[in-house]
Amino acid sequence: MTSHTFPEGFVWGSATAAYQIEGAATEDGRGPSIWDTYSHTPGRTYNGDTGDVAADHYHRWQQDLDHIAELGLGAYRFSISWPRVQPGGAGRFNQAGLDFYSRLVDGLLERGVRPVATMYHWDLPQELEDAGGWPVRETALRFEEYAAGIVAALGDRVHTWTTLNEPWCSAYLGYASGVHAPGRTEPAAALAAVHHLNLAHGLAGRVVRELAPTAELSVTLNLHVIRPESDSPADADAVRRIDALANRSFLGPMLNGAYPADLLADTASVTDWSFVRDGDEKVAGVPLDVLGVNYYSSTLVRAWDGHSTRSDADGHGASAHSPWVGAGDVDFLPQPGPHTAMGWNIDPAALTGLLLRLNQEYPAQPLMITENGAAFDDVVSADGRVHDERRVDYLRRHIAAVADAREQGADVRGYFVWSLLDNFEWGYGYDRRFGIIRVDYDTQERTWKDSAHWYRRLAVTGRLD
Repeated sequence: MTSHTFPEGFVWGSATAAYQIEGAATEDGRGPSIWDTYSHTPGRTYNGDTGDVAADHYHRWQQDLDHIAELGLGAYRFSISWPRVQPGGAGRFNQAGLDFYSRLVDGLLERGVRPVATMYHWDLPQELEDAGGWPVRETALRFEEYAAGIVAALGDRVHTWTTLNEPWCSAYLGYASGVHAPGRTEPAAALAAVHHLNLAHGLAGRVVRELAPTAELSVTLNLHVIRPESDSPADADAVRRIDALANRSFLGPMLNGAYPADLLADTASVTDWSFVRDGDEKVAGVPLDVLGVNYYSSTLVRAWDGHSTRSDADGHGASAHSPWVGAGDVDFLPQPGPHTAMGWNIDPAALTGLLLRLNQEYPAQPLMITENGAAFDDVVSADGRVHDERRVDYLRRHIAAVADAREQGADVRGYFVWSLLDNFEWGYGYDRRFGIIRVDYDTQERTWKDSAHWYRRLAVTGRLD
């Protein structure tokens, strides 16, 4: 096996999200989010699990920061809970919530760890959803106000501000397929949500530029690697259509300042895009210091033949409604293993290809792997440890894929493993474990898995053997 040595300054980190780990759902003035409502709705999550307690990070944050420091990590990517700091999503800010994140940021700095704060990781205040949610323009304006409040409170102590995490999921899984909160199945609303998330990103990015000019600005996208089943023109067009929905609906306005024309044409039967106002796309195109890339698996598609049973093995949860708005004639095909516990195929080479594509299309744009990891059915052995060899192998192979991309010219500046801790895995509840640190949900005891020990050696040495 080839060895790789990463340069000094390459960032090794880990990532989490507020609703998945914090708990304390009703403490210290926190208001309800769409994920509180969704997870408390019968039938929405596995076993009826909720994030009410999660990994109890709200009370155990100092212990968790100690783990980060002991892992030798240079950065920690966390998200700020909008309803914790601004219950209701408008107006008054909650000082207790701001104080929590202020202590968290100071605690990271005291341990020599770079704070990377995500403004939005899916926990929209329920009151804003009641007023229409992301499909209405007002939500983007409220996000701008929220961004101003948290940037003013945390100032330039935050090294990197990330506006949104995976807006694809927020828009398409939340408003088209309904497998994420708020659980709506309205294709036109999903495309309106796409636009207002793009607009919110641009508005919040400009807030960062004004109020924290020394901080870095980022956004995190779960970019899809889409491959055709065959080399037929029909399958190539299926790839193009899904690429427009999955990738270019965000890359276009954020990095090019405009939506791709083929996306608008492909979805014209769903919406006329009249919610896009003059100047919106330019607002969305705020320059980024780094583009965050989340990657887990690849996608295989073909053109539907019009009569056989449709295949919807896209890996994004079971629903009678597709997240792929306006692409009802595209099949998503099962892929051969190995697979993770999520049923996702393991395809490190696709990550290399994705990074090289981004480098080719946006050669001046620095990149960062902001999420990569795997869920497996972890078992506590008789020795009290979790010997998660498959996760170690997954991480090794994907980090080698990052090294391969770097060696071919891609400007990738860091890697954040998903996730630091086992946590509430959205619709899958507590059934799927992504963490390199095990959480016993009965006792909240933290235990390093073998993958944590392995990742520590990599972070300290920068050498991948």
